Amino acid sequence: MMEKREVIFEGNEKRIFATDDPKLCIIHFKDMSLAYGGIKRAIFKGKGKYTNRISAIIFKALAEAGVPNHFVEVVSETEQLCRKIEIIPLQIVVRNRLCGTTAELLGVENGTMIPNTVYEIRYNCDKLSDPMINADHVVALGILSYNQMDYVMKLAEKTNAVLGELFDRVGIELVDFKMEIGRLPNGEIIISDEISPDNSRLWDKQTGRILDKDRFRHDYSDVTAAYREVMERLQKSISE
Repeated sequence: MMEKREVIFEGNEKRIFATDDPKLCIIHFKDMSLAYGGIKRAIFKGKGKYTNRISAIIFKALAEAGVPNHFVEVVSETEQLCRKIEIIPLQIVVRNRLCGTTAELLGVENGTMIPNTVYEIRYNCDKLSDPMINADHVVALGILSYNQMDYVMKLAEKTNAVLGELFDRVGIELVDFKMEIGRLPNGEIIISDEISPDNSRLWDKQTGRILDKDRFRHDYSDVTAAYREVMERLQKSISE
């Protein structure tokens, strides 16, 4: 069994441990939720185990579809074993509707339907509030080359297609999601961090009911219950 060692990263919603294998780490999902840059925060008992399981199901589905990511296996209710990566300070936000800060930026109603998918690149920098940038900025900052950036965007397109189909099977609309990336020691770029209701918008296809972190952002009830429902729907789908 993999030996869990010292904490190598402590965040508000996750804790990362070293292991006895220098190529692997253990990610622990907390019950804490943050919004609006950490201004709003709360603890929802059980949330960590649901985000852990949801992210595991998603990463396994992506791996089976040929989308490389850091997930290895679930090791406890709230923890998963992952490949250790060098963080690439970018977020790729994929929007199948215009929502959140993008809807505000463009002056449209939250949830506006669009004929295309919008792919946004954000510079992952807390002190700058993760500004939206473009591929030219990425290259100028020395983060990635143009060819590498093209590869990352293809990963985002494939991820959106795979997850859109996965959630559609369980009656959930994938409205948008945030994808983070990292680099393995051999230079391969893969998806990292998590994909869960914490960094996605997921709406029930029949009722439009929100099943993600927006329940916390907008003070709706049953935050943990929504996460549990997403997990149960996904688990049922993969067991059928």
